[in-house]
Amino acid sequence: MSFEAIDWLLAAIFLVVAVLYSSVGHAGASGYIAAMALFGLSPAIVKPTALALNIVVGSIGLFRFARAKLVPWRLVLPLVLASAPAAYLGAALKLSPVTYQRILAVVLLVAAVQLFRTASTAATDDIERPVRPLPWWLALVVGASIGFVAGVSGTGGAIFLTPLLIFGHFAVTRVASGASVVFVLANSVTGLTAAVPAAGGWPPALPLWVGAVVAGALIGTQFGRGALPVGVLRRVLAVVLVIAAAKLALF
Repeated sequence: MSFEAIDWLLAAIFLVVAVLYSSVGHAGASGYIAAMALFGLSPAIVKPTALALNIVVGSIGLFRFARAKLVPWRLVLPLVLASAPAAYLGAALKLSPVTYQRILAVVLLVAAVQLFRTASTAATDDIERPVRPLPWWLALVVGASIGFVAGVSGTGGAIFLTPLLIFGHFAVTRVASGASVVFVLANSVTGLTAAVPAAGGWPPALPLWVGAVVAGALIGTQFGRGALPVGVLRRVLAVVLVIAAAKLALF
């Protein structure tokens, strides 16, 4: 199978996106969508392709974060139980939510600024600030809300969940990443079932792109599990949120 220059360029972009996103427990959907939109790919295949790549990266992330004992199953279970059906509903509605996407972009930018601002004290904060439990009822509300937004926007929802867990002191930075990878994988699977393209709708370069994100996920999750300091991870997360905000504001 031969690939065009644009396919290779997108593969390179996807590899970088997968490294960045997977290092903080995300899977990269907003980055993939932004890149494909910039290169003029058909909207009919952009969303399902991004979700398919999310599933690949999320699966690797779940395996590697779980092996490092960074997945807080009790915290993430009610979030996933509520988010998965909400993500399916959001993906099935086929909305064009321009106004609320602009609002979400501002929210993500504010979170990114806060992450940059706290990066230098992140290691101390994670040790000194007590982690509080997330009540089940609140977890269900949060999970359903983020899941619906994830389904509508074609993302996994981790871009919203991770900063919430960190700033709400429901998890330290690395554990927030471990929780997010479970969340993003579940939402991507349910979102894809509602957004899968018609027969023959997958792009021919998908195998190439899958290979690129696999490589990126292996590198990124190694950073996220301990190779990078917590302060650096928060800065990476801030960059991820800025990319996601740009996607929401412009595409």
